[in-house]
Amino acid sequence: FEAEDIQGKILEMTTELQKKTLELARQRQRLKSVKSLTVPGLAEIRSKSFQQIMDLGLRVARFDSSLLITGESGVGKEVVARFIHEKSHRAAGPFVAVNCAALPETLLEAELFGHRKGAFTDASRDRAGLFEEARGGTLLLDEVGDIAPSIQVKLLRVLQEKKIRRLGENTMRPVDVRVMAATHRRLEDEVQSERFREDLFYRLRVVEIEIPPLRERTEDIVPLARFFTERLADRLRLARLSLDATCLEVLQAYPWPGNVRELENALERAAVVSGGKRIMPEHLPPGLLEEGHQPMRAAAHAGRTLTELERDYILAVLEETGGNRTKAAEILGISPTTLWRKLKAWGHQPGRSESDLTADS
Repeated sequence: FEAEDIQGKILEMTTELQKKTLELARQRQRLKSVKSLTVPGLAEIRSKSFQQIMDLGLRVARFDSSLLITGESGVGKEVVARFIHEKSHRAAGPFVAVNCAALPETLLEAELFGHRKGAFTDASRDRAGLFEEARGGTLLLDEVGDIAPSIQVKLLRVLQEKKIRRLGENTMRPVDVRVMAATHRRLEDEVQSERFREDLFYRLRVVEIEIPPLRERTEDIVPLARFFTERLADRLRLARLSLDATCLEVLQAYPWPGNVRELENALERAAVVSGGKRIMPEHLPPGLLEEGHQPMRAAAHAGRTLTELERDYILAVLEETGGNRTKAAEILGISPTTLWRKLKAWGHQPGRSESDLTADS
């Protein structure tokens, strides 16, 4: 090789190496962020669709751009909004959420923008609105598709000018807040029917995150169920509360029209009915146990021995716990040693994973 050719190749390879190093550093940072999704306060995320949503949330958290979160009622829009807030540079500031559909027009306006004493009958003192209370943080306008046209105009002005005017005042007050909006409605249809301002729609939807319903991400049902059970045990002070593995098939077969909120309510009902002990299928709401949602149906297991059924059941629990034998033994109500002996009797050799054993079966 001639010297100048070697030098050129070295320079080219050095530049490429620098690019790859930067790319790897970014990937490591993203992996660290994704791993943080399993910290206390969030259920484990298994579905690819929801992992992509949270990954997008991590990327937009760095910026103050307006964000529109859409999806059916109960899918967890506020949970995603709060997650993005906590990963943003505004995390030290307040996170304030208001349900726009729950308040009448006049009261909503006063809640959002504040009011001066005497501005209306019950205004006995000056009061700051939610835009001011959320200063330095995030304001979530939940069910934004339900707000009246008159408030839509004022909201658009606030987003454009970053200033608000309390009811009964002429003074403009600057606000430092990131605005997120959430709705179960299709705002495109609302704009088409002239019930929602087009300019406000585009101002709110700088970035849009659409959350799929729970029935489209069934991989997340079991982790959510375990997460809610643990949280209910703390909140209701039920130290012995646990979710029996026989409930898993029932929970995964049900379509969950009320999404994550319905799942949480169903488990709270089951926790109470169970007396605060082990939640069994019969403790779940009756609608979940209708025809087609029964676990371990006799017809499906006819002609199989009790040992075979036990083996399949234990393997299913191991699969749901990700191969964690200690956790599986706890769910099964047996000691880890007993579980180890059973697995060994079925040919499970040290160093082989539960997925290997499942494949053998």
